[in-house]
Amino acid sequence: MGLKAKNRTSADADPLAPTLKSVPFLRDAPPRALKAAEEEARYFGLPGGWQLFGPGDPSDQIYFVLSGSLGAFRIAPGGKMELIGHIRAGEPVGEMSMIAGEPHENAVFALRDTELLSMTRQGFMQLVRSDPQILERLTRVIMVRMRQARKKTGRSAEPKVFALLTTSPTIDLKLRAHALSDELKAMGLRVATVGEEAVGMPAAYFDDLENRNDIVLLLGAIGDTAWFKMTQRHADRMWVLARADARPSVPLLPEDQSPARQFRLVDLVLIHHAEERRAASTLEWKYATEAARVLHWNGLDQEDCRRLARTMSGKSVGLVLSGGGARAYAHIGVIKALREANCPIDFIGGASMGAIIAASFASGWEDAEIEQRIRKAFVESNPLSDYRLPVVGLVKGHKVDARLKEHFGDQLIEDMKVPFFAVSTNLTQGSFLVHDSGLLREALRASISLPGILPPVVSDRQVLVDGAVLNNFPVDVMRETHRGRIIGVDVAVAPEALAADDFINPPGFLGWTLRHGFKSAPPIANLLMRAATVSMNPNQHRGLTDILIAPELKGVELRDWKEYEPAVESGYESMRQALAELKGPLAQIIRGNAAGIAD
Repeated sequence: MGLKAKNRTSADADPLAPTLKSVPFLRDAPPRALKAAEEEARYFGLPGGWQLFGPGDPSDQIYFVLSGSLGAFRIAPGGKMELIGHIRAGEPVGEMSMIAGEPHENAVFALRDTELLSMTRQGFMQLVRSDPQILERLTRVIMVRMRQARKKTGRSAEPKVFALLTTSPTIDLKLRAHALSDELKAMGLRVATVGEEAVGMPAAYFDDLENRNDIVLLLGAIGDTAWFKMTQRHADRMWVLARADARPSVPLLPEDQSPARQFRLVDLVLIHHAEERRAASTLEWKYATEAARVLHWNGLDQEDCRRLARTMSGKSVGLVLSGGGARAYAHIGVIKALREANCPIDFIGGASMGAIIAASFASGWEDAEIEQRIRKAFVESNPLSDYRLPVVGLVKGHKVDARLKEHFGDQLIEDMKVPFFAVSTNLTQGSFLVHDSGLLREALRASISLPGILPPVVSDRQVLVDGAVLNNFPVDVMRETHRGRIIGVDVAVAPEALAADDFINPPGFLGWTLRHGFKSAPPIANLLMRAATVSMNPNQHRGLTDILIAPELKGVELRDWKEYEPAVESGYESMRQALAELKGPLAQIIRGNAAGIAD
């Protein structure tokens, strides 16, 4: 992906090129040592989209960014390139591998036209001997980047320059940029808004904008213009603003090899108006814009605007709800406590029963409606009680299908106000599958299809079962969804135990039915549930959360569908206690949101 930079020799050097004195990182080194090290340094430019180095490449140099911006990428499962951080003007790159003397682990690409100075390992170590503080500063950089790579919450991993691009002249771009800017400034951020007047400005102009501001908004319209091309090449991320009552032209975006397009750093912001008539589906717009995410903005709704501003600034909040059968009722209490504290929930997702509760919130249901619907669907009668002689599942699944349709109808995931995902397990591919578009009830049906209990879902010739099988606590998916803070609620720490008496001289299906009727599950139900969940790692992905809630839920097992009140209360109290003790960035976000609501 992308073109690769060529090595430069001293013969290629520009006599007017920057010297080591221009590198802020080396500013305190003795002048004589800097002059001696010049022989080991090379200056060159790297066009946007070109690769500086890739995984496995030798690491015999360190690079310093003079202007522009680089992006560090790792290869995620499935071969997708995943952005893990930005390297901006004044920062080093390639330092970890050079110090370790090992090949590069990740790839680095220019996210826009970038000027760099490179130095051989020999030249750098010569400088270090003359000024040991250089190595101390470099060590701090390495430690910070290692922490960011693990948690992916550092500022350097967030975009700063956003291209706001309209698809229609009827969208008042300045008005919407002003609304976003006001919300960003209310968070204490410095914001610059730039329009077409900046066309033709040198790279140093944009570097200066980045240095003096936390967020830079480049405003433009999609078209074959010099400014549109510049916005693509200078933006860390593109936000395409489109009207939901319009239809996208195909192709919508002109051909361009800019990094934002190359690495799918594009979001669709779909604008809705009252009583609109949809001219195209959300998926049509998503495919036309090649967007990675879909965000919704109803009119000039301030709540939506705040959510967009938090997403833009890396201050969004994601909530991840684990599977856990009836234990997942605790999630309802967690959501109630978060709402009472005015904690925003900007992204939400989960697995299995956690996905059901997450979908309830993302559907816009208030607390009372969530309780009423969940009680009706799961508490008042067991949805897994249509037993049959098992072929592919112990139950037929008709009751589950009917209840999902009753409560979620034909709602599409991509149209939900709060971005949502559910996770299922793809038995055909041997991997988990993220559902972030399509019919909501079908995604939920796949996510709760515990093998052996419910029949699997077959979609596009793929066999899908419960997400808990491979990823019961999908915090890793949320980390890919947004750059903000994550609250994780894990209720699956104690898989249901089995009573030995149920499996000693079992009476057989007919004997058990005569003894118990169909009011309770036969022992095979417990056996299948335990078998499907026994491999759960109770610590999986917990370290990726900013705040972790694990309600005790004593006495509530996976199939205790009647234990609604104690489970909800446990989740509520656990979340309240965690919020009372909360400090740091997430506490600041909650206070800021509460102040905004009060205003």
